[in-house]
Amino acid sequence: MSDILGLFRTFVRTVEAGSFTAVARDLNTSQPTVSRQIAVLEDHLGCVLLQRTTRVLTLTDDGRIFYAHARRTLEAAAEAESAVGRRKGKPTGVLRLACAGVFGRLHVIPRLPKFRARYPEVEIALHMTDGFTDLVEEGIDLAIRVGESRDGSIVARRIGTTRRVVVATPGYLAKHGTPARPEDLAAHHCIVYDRLLTGASWTFSASAGDVTVPVSGPIHVNNTEAVRAAVLEGLGIGYVPLWHFVDGEIESGRLAVLLRDFEPPPQPISAIYPTRRFLAPKVRAAIDFFAAEFDLDPRLRIGDV
Repeated sequence: MSDILGLFRTFVRTVEAGSFTAVARDLNTSQPTVSRQIAVLEDHLGCVLLQRTTRVLTLTDDGRIFYAHARRTLEAAAEAESAVGRRKGKPTGVLRLACAGVFGRLHVIPRLPKFRARYPEVEIALHMTDGFTDLVEEGIDLAIRVGESRDGSIVARRIGTTRRVVVATPGYLAKHGTPARPEDLAAHHCIVYDRLLTGASWTFSASAGDVTVPVSGPIHVNNTEAVRAAVLEGLGIGYVPLWHFVDGEIESGRLAVLLRDFEPPPQPISAIYPTRRFLAPKVRAAIDFFAAEFDLDPRLRIGDV
């Protein structure tokens, strides 16, 4: 098969466009030609990649797996070309970027205009979710994650740090008192984040080492933005990453930072990508860009640990 990369490219474009007609228009060819190329690729692989109906195209399980590998293959070819100067390493194409929903809203999307101005030939496909994202399975080029990575199959580069703080409103503290030590939290209404790795327990740094205390309260939530919102409503004490507070909530006195002598351990902010080999220029550009941007923000920079 002389032009297997061409078939890969047609398949990847079809998946991303969602129709043969759109790809045909993009490639200045006919819809039957695109359909025939996909059929040739399926015959070559010995499996069905796309389920076709009159209205939609749907990836099969084999198609979903093959899509991730085909896209990596095309990026490897592009990287090989750039290595010998044909493309001069210029960032181009669609960057599939994943991040948590709250972090994306507060710290990724506001920086995208600057990124696009610098790299106008890179388009962004942003995947925001608080759940686990399988980079290879979902075809993600780059993920920005907060917290320690426990997946040894991926590459992580530290691009920032987040401190965590314990906060409450002055109104809550006036009614319930101010905890002086982590152990005092047992007598308070704490906003429990159900997806915290330590469960209904909060960890603090102390001179004698880290200490973890159980917490409880009438409000349980499943994302950290809800913790912030519940604390601002005076419902209890929250254990929240500092980067949530972009509107001067602490500086203005709307929230008070508690237990300053027992600050929770900081967490890394990392750029996560599937492999060190054939790192596409668009991915390398994005990693360097966000590392530089986060270094300008005292809530995110590595040096403030």
